[in-house]
Formats: sequence, C-alpha cells, structure tokens
Amino acid sequence: MVPMETTKVEGQPRKRITDIGPPNFEKFLHPLIKKNYGQWKYHESLGPGRLCHVAESGDRIYTVRAGSPRLLSIHTIRYFADLADKYCGGYLRFTSRNNVEFLLDDPARIEPLKKELEQAGFPVGGTNNAISNIVHTQGWVHCHSAATDASGIVKSVMDELHYHFTHQELPGKIRIALACCLNMCGAVHCSDIAILGIHRQPPVVRHDLVPKVCEVPTLIASCPTGAIRPATVDGKPSVEVIEQQCMFCGNCFTVCPALPMANAEFDGVSIWVGGKVSNARSAPRFSKLAIPYLPNNPPRWPEVVKAVVNIVEVYAKNARKFERMGEWIDRIGWPKFFKLTGIEFTRYHIDDFRFAPLTFARSTHIRF
Repeated sequence: MVPMETTKVEGQPRKRITDIGPPNFEKFLHPLIKKNYGQWKYHESLGPGRLCHVAESGDRIYTVRAGSPRLLSIHTIRYFADLADKYCGGYLRFTSRNNVEFLLDDPARIEPLKKELEQAGFPVGGTNNAISNIVHTQGWVHCHSAATDASGIVKSVMDELHYHFTHQELPGKIRIALACCLNMCGAVHCSDIAILGIHRQPPVVRHDLVPKVCEVPTLIASCPTGAIRPATVDGKPSVEVIEQQCMFCGNCFTVCPALPMANAEFDGVSIWVGGKVSNARSAPRFSKLAIPYLPNNPPRWPEVVKAVVNIVEVYAKNARKFERMGEWIDRIGWPKFFKLTGIEFTRYHIDDFRFAPLTFARSTHIRF
C-alpha cells in the first residue's frame, strides 16, 4: 500500500501518491481481528505455542507461535509466507521477541501447520509458563559498539534451553534478553534473565586520526560523564580520556571512529536477573547484576550458556507457581539466591551510584 496525501488544486481536493510514512496497519489485519478490534474477551491455551482468542461476539481466532532467528534470510521469509498462504490466508505476524505467529480461523489446520513447522526446524512454543524466544541486538554482525556477539550467544543458549520453549513446565514465564553493549538496544534492563556485553577498557585515542575525521567539540559533548577532555598532541588538536570517569558506553566512538572501543582481550559478558515489564502481581522492575563478568569464547560461549542454564534450573526447582524470577528472589532474599546458584558475591554487586541509597535495605532483617 502506497501512502496517500491529500492536496488542493484550484480549490479541488486531489490525492497525490507519496512515499512518506508506513502503510495503514489495518490493511494487514486478519478479517476477524479487524471485525472484533478492541473487543476481545479472553484467550485459552491449547498447548505450547497454540492459543485461542475469543471475542465478545463469540468469534474465535487461533495463533500458532514458532521460534525463528532474528536475522532471517529471504528464503526463510518466503517459506513463512508460503505457510501462511497455505494454512491461514496469508496472515502472520512477528512478535517483539522474534517469534513468528500464524493467525488461523480454522482449528483443524493447527496441527498440520505445527507438524510442518517442526519438520522444517522451527519449534512451536514460547507461550505461558515457558521461555519465549530471546530478544537481542545486532552484535558483531552489524553494531559498531558491540562488546559481544548477539545471535551466536542466543543460538548457543537456546540450544540448551530448547525444552523449556516447547514445554510449559516452568513455575512462571521467563523472558531472556541480550544486548551487545550497555547502551541496551535490547530489553536487558527489564528481563528475568539478561545477557549484557560489556567493555572494560576506555577507548583508545588515535591522535593521528582525531583531527582528520572528528569534530573535537562534538566528540567532547558526546560523553555523558565528561570523561573526554580537549588536548593538544604534536601541535594538533586532540582529546584525552579520564579513565576514572569513563563508563565504557561507546558514545564517543559513535561520533568519532578515531576512538575505537572493541578489545578482544577485555570485552566480555555480564548476567543480570529479576527484571520484568508486566504489572501482574507486582510492579515492573529493573534487572539487577548477578554475574559481573564472563569471557567471550565464541563460537559457543560455554561459560555464558552454563551460567544462564544454571539460573533457569535453580529457579525452576525452587520458585512457586506463577512466580517470576524477581518475585522469587524477593521472597527468598539475595543471600539465598547467591547460595542456591553458587554465584560468587563480589564488590561489583554493591550499588555505588549517586542515588544508590534509595535502593538500600534499611532494615536489619536479612533472609537466608
């Protein structure tokens, strides 16, 4: 659909074709969704990855959810489109966590579609008390400030947690996210388990390139902590980095390629837990640090995979029904969380930012 813009020519309205803005979303809605828009009553679970949505009118529409890679080839997209044409009139959608959902109005087609997806290697699941697909950022494939890969770690982690995607046997839902640097293009700040790539060294200043490819005032202004100061090197304008103030965010590299951040020896991964977006049972919350550093060991990242699987298994064994990761930790206390998971408590777990006192427990009561 090409967007239209209305103009007036000699007092008469005339439609002019433009390329400004996206097409109207209503064009892509399933007829039943369009008919019952905003009038849905409830949904039923028909099994892992299969839901039935019931409208006030009594109409029913079914969704079949399958996991997919975030980075899709044109062949995969065409395959999904062919399946949608075959089973559901061409209607499908992609969720924010990189799942693909097929929208059906005929329940008899659910099982054949599920069988065909699984035969092609696309598992059906990720609903209710299960692990959904991992939302993640670009990683080394595309991002200029990545401290780790994204799709490689996600593939490695989900290979081990595949069972919890296709089965609904966890106490509650688990949402895992990955961001390849602390600018957090992913949802790592509010996920049950978050995998975050981290730089641990300040940028290297290429003094020979700074005056050639960078605007020094803009470069200085790009630093959120004021760690970059003007300097003169060999009689030419440049900058210096105050390491104590640098938080390794990579903002400077974004505006000046003469300050590279990537460091194969020191870059790595941290693990965060306890965040969520949902308002159910408790308010949304931010993730908190669990493991400050794990090394980058591609192609399978064994240390990261082991850490994530361990946290999931401990949670699955000890949490109560419907309890999210953060709610479980609140109930048992952080000391017991570290004890059960075997994670070492370090000085990096202690909040030391400016408003940290607002988050401190001011009670002498500690749960073990």
